Amino acid sequence: MIRKAGQDDCQNLAALSLQVWLHTYATQGLRDKISQYALATFTEGHYQQLIDASGHEILLFIENNHLVGFVVIDLDSRFKGGVGGYEIARLYVSEHFHGRGIGRALIEEAKLQYGLPCWLSVWVENHSAIAFYRKLGFEQIGNVEFNLEGELHENHVYSLGRSEV
Repeated sequence: MIRKAGQDDCQNLAALSLQVWLHTYATQGLRDKISQYALATFTEGHYQQLIDASGHEILLFIENNHLVGFVVIDLDSRFKGGVGGYEIARLYVSEHFHGRGIGRALIEEAKLQYGLPCWLSVWVENHSAIAFYRKLGFEQIGNVEFNLEGELHENHVYSLGRSEV
């Protein structure tokens, strides 16, 4: 089942975010910058603010009353290269549920509710995510850098239903 997030979902959103983010980015283990970022960013308060903020939506994938995936949509964000459309700011699915169509279902629901075009960024070393987005028809349109406490990490930018502004 896919539904919009409410305030009661924020604790589970924070916990799932930590699980997915650490699994994806702490591939060589933990160090201070990684731990500090994750613990400061993925909090209940962070998700409470997103739910309350205009221009943001969070769609949840619930299975057997458990949160197994979600997508954060920033309806006001635009890629600097001129691509219109909203940003898929985060798409997280628990690793235990990969390969079951949950990420695809969340993207399809976002398209159904908010249309196209949309864009997102992916860490260049996240090969499984890159393959997933390409399989869905996303095309690379640029690069951005993610700043992790002064360390710059390259990300590819992908778009679906691309539109020049």
